[in-house]
Amino acid sequence: MPPEPGAWGTDAPEAEPQVDVLVPTFGRPAALAITLAGLAAQQYVRLRVIVSSQDHSDFTSEVQAIAGVLRAQDRIVELGHHLPRRGLAEHRQSLLDRVRAPYALFVDDDVVLEPDLVGRLVAAIERERCGFVGSALLGWSFVDDVRPDEERIELWDGPVKPERVTPGGAGWQRHRLHNASNLLHVARRLDVPRWPPRLYKVAWVGGCVLYDAAALRDAGGFEFWRDLPASHVGEDVLAQLRVMARAGGAGLIPSGAWHLELPTTVRDRTVDAPLALSID
Repeated sequence: MPPEPGAWGTDAPEAEPQVDVLVPTFGRPAALAITLAGLAAQQYVRLRVIVSSQDHSDFTSEVQAIAGVLRAQDRIVELGHHLPRRGLAEHRQSLLDRVRAPYALFVDDDVVLEPDLVGRLVAAIERERCGFVGSALLGWSFVDDVRPDEERIELWDGPVKPERVTPGGAGWQRHRLHNASNLLHVARRLDVPRWPPRLYKVAWVGGCVLYDAAALRDAGGFEFWRDLPASHVGEDVLAQLRVMARAGGAGLIPSGAWHLELPTTVRDRTVDAPLALSID
């Protein structure tokens, strides 16, 4: 059975948050409000939400309203700005530096979480004691787009163990499973239940990843930002590869995280962190 959801407005003050939810954002106030609404709907209570913006126009009335709803549920919400902009990795590291909880959930600012997702992620990482568990993003417009050639999945049948995955090496092609809505189709075909949590092997997971905060720090976090130009991508991939090599990582199926499919705000994608730097 899944853990019983706490009652809003009663449980959070009695204990320190177990999960710090970290939302880096830039220039997407409408999407950010939707993402926060998904967090407000979470059955899992013991979380703190930290939103870090690099655009002074992000905290609109809609964002403030949903932040108010979260606070009315006795959840801690921190809205702040982080400037000047020094790149995606530096922004993520600034958020990691603020984490006090044992787990850090990075959620992109264009993602909607199903109400039981945080609880399922926490249950999975507590059971496995691994470095991270991620929920790959599903594309709502691809629900009817079935791609059998991209649906290969490697389920973890035992404990999650460390793996060394490198660009182009063994396991790298696992990322194709996260295209479109492939993971949704696999979960339906295999009739995977939502409980207990079921995990599979990954190359990386984008958009919604729960880390053991200590494991992420032990792997260096995102401190490699100093070795990259400000314009780069793939910082989350590199961090996960380093964590996975040391402490293991996995994906959660069924997913429960939906992508809003908005255009990227990162125009210059010339430098890809896992290609530019070693996972060592």
